[in-house]
Amino acid sequence: MRQGEVGPQGSWVGNPLGGVKAPEPLILPDPATRFGKTKDRLDALAEGHPMADWLRFLARLSGAQGEAAAKLGAVPALDLAFVRQAVEARMPPLAADGHRRHPVWRHGLTLMLDSLEAGDEPAAARQAMTELRARRPEAIESLADAFLQGAVQAADAGAALYVAAALQVYFTRLAHDLPASELRLLPERSLCPCCGSPPVAGVVMASGATPGARYLYCSLCGTAWNHVRAICVTCGDSRSLSLKSIEGGDGAVKVETCNACHTYVKSLYQAKDTKVDPFADDLASLGLDIMVGEAGWARHAPNPFLLAG
Repeated sequence: MRQGEVGPQGSWVGNPLGGVKAPEPLILPDPATRFGKTKDRLDALAEGHPMADWLRFLARLSGAQGEAAAKLGAVPALDLAFVRQAVEARMPPLAADGHRRHPVWRHGLTLMLDSLEAGDEPAAARQAMTELRARRPEAIESLADAFLQGAVQAADAGAALYVAAALQVYFTRLAHDLPASELRLLPERSLCPCCGSPPVAGVVMASGATPGARYLYCSLCGTAWNHVRAICVTCGDSRSLSLKSIEGGDGAVKVETCNACHTYVKSLYQAKDTKVDPFADDLASLGLDIMVGEAGWARHAPNPFLLAG
């Protein structure tokens, strides 16, 4: 390893061309494009990759998420008064650990499974989908709770992968419909201002009104929010950070390690590759996670697909 030094997906809060130099605080996700971009990027990264089959499977899963997001229909929006109350209390209005989910999310799960079962999936994947379909609604809701609480049992890992994917569709739709002008960043800047989940990775911009700004991307709802560079996402330290990447790579994916709390977070550099995607590139750079983990650093938060699957 050596030390060294994406375009956001969604709609801008405010006018990024209005001449204001400060980075926009957050970017709401666009369910019409989020999953399709991840699918395309995973397919591209799979070419010649040692984990090509796994990445292509996840690409098909992302494609099924995109289809479900398009077919899901109306998802009940939060009451504006509730949103304002949560923001005033400095809480995420879609708090994943307290939000009362509408049953429509399970319809999204069914749409996803229908799409995947129409393809040529591995036997283990088909078995997990069959077992998931056989579960009662209460059992599926319990599995969703376990995933959101980070308490999935090993025996449920296969089914939890699809539940996690369906929850991403549901929360992305909800976040997209939030009143952007009412939202604020949380006091705990490492958590999503919409749902309170941790980020999957950060993207350092190379274009727009504020090139060089870093945005963290929510692992659940896909919201992106600005987080100052050279400040640890976990503990806020700014004196013990360093950037590491795989020797001989193109430098598009690096890890920011912190010697104060011994954690790290992925950073993707749009200047090195304009097509970087926080969800796809994180999964495709698993080898970097292994190397950094063996060197003694712990990941700030897991990727939901790795946690569940």
